[in-house]
Amino acid sequence: MNPPKILVTRRWPEPCEDRLRGQFDVTLNLDNHPLTLAELQAALRDYDAVLPTVSDKLPAEVFATAPLRCRILGNFGVGFNHIDIEAARAGGIVVTNTPDVLTESTADIAMMLMLMAARRASEGERLLRAGQWTGWHPTQLLGTQVTGKTLGLIGFGRIAQAMASKAHFGFGMPIVLYTPRPVAPELLERFQARQLDSVEAVLREADVVALHCPGSAANYHLIDAEHLALMKPTAILVNTARGDVIDNQALILALRERRIAAAGLDVYEGEPNLDPGFLELDNAVLLPHLGSATTETRIAMGMKVIDNLEAYFRGELPPNRVA
Repeated sequence: MNPPKILVTRRWPEPCEDRLRGQFDVTLNLDNHPLTLAELQAALRDYDAVLPTVSDKLPAEVFATAPLRCRILGNFGVGFNHIDIEAARAGGIVVTNTPDVLTESTADIAMMLMLMAARRASEGERLLRAGQWTGWHPTQLLGTQVTGKTLGLIGFGRIAQAMASKAHFGFGMPIVLYTPRPVAPELLERFQARQLDSVEAVLREADVVALHCPGSAANYHLIDAEHLALMKPTAILVNTARGDVIDNQALILALRERRIAAAGLDVYEGEPNLDPGFLELDNAVLLPHLGSATTETRIAMGMKVIDNLEAYFRGELPPNRVA
């Protein structure tokens, strides 16, 4: 019996690709180019499994091609809002993801963005690289310390909890949070956190607001001009969730007019196409979607995808099925 035919849409860490080759008939995207809509449609016709990433957009029209050979999408990532789940389900395609393994690395990036924005680290590096530093003086690039400041979390899943731990125990930050479900009292007690009754309440109270809510239609442009107007003028906004949780134009205007102090961003609406307005802002710290970008994490993500594939092709329920 021939092994299942697998397409990997982008290059993976070598140990993961080696494990795939040992069990499946694997096609790799050797030049690592983003697949087009037509290429993704062809993949669903020609392969038993397709392993996409967050950069692969799979709207309904990708699935509107027949006959569909693909039976499983093994998504390399936790978020799956780039996949039309209903269309996949209608086509009889199972979708899996990779939870649990990128929690700490993404929380680390959120902390780094917070610190870089608060201490104006990107501005300082640009000053040095441009050869414009003239030496230390008492008022140069004054930022703000984060120790003791209030961290507001929108969403309270694994990554938010990891950030709360680092911020509270490492920097003595009081924690306020909003999530629509009640949080266990013992978890709130652990971080000495307070669950507030709305996103708006968190925005009003926090010195740093970190977004950890899922990418979904309900959260599209959750942070818009009206919400940004609720934040303190000294506040910092951090986003490692999904780019479209923030209204780009509203944030750019708020930063340009200094209605909030700064933002630290790792994700963007429409990425990799960055709104050029962000590039004009000294008070925006910009990273190219590095949340899970550690060797350890990316290998663990790939291995989790393969675990799901193996289970599926053994006739078992994949452990991380989302559709």
